[in-house]
Amino acid sequence: MHYVKRLVLVVAVAAFLAGPLAQSAMAEDYSVNSGEPSGATMVVDMFAARPLGFVSLIFGTATFVVSLPFSAWGGNTGEAFDNLMVPPAMYTFNRPLGDFR
Repeated sequence: MHYVKRLVLVVAVAAFLAGPLAQSAMAEDYSVNSGEPSGATMVVDMFAARPLGFVSLIFGTATFVVSLPFSAWGGNTGEAFDNLMVPPAMYTFNRPLGDFR
């Protein structure tokens, strides 16, 4: 249990520290290069945004599985899937490296 608490703390601190880094890299990148991502933006994307997107996908999947009996009963399983799992998966795996748009 102690390991899980430490892991959650490390992920939270990394997310807290990566936010301003990503914003500054994106602002510098798109103003100077007119839409082409820089190396700094790609590094921030690879080591901060993609892992956080993957964590978001895991939480979305867990939420979808927990809500599956209720969404099946209500007849909106497809809508739950489209809202809980597709956006994090598309953000994490289906966009060019360094493209935050």
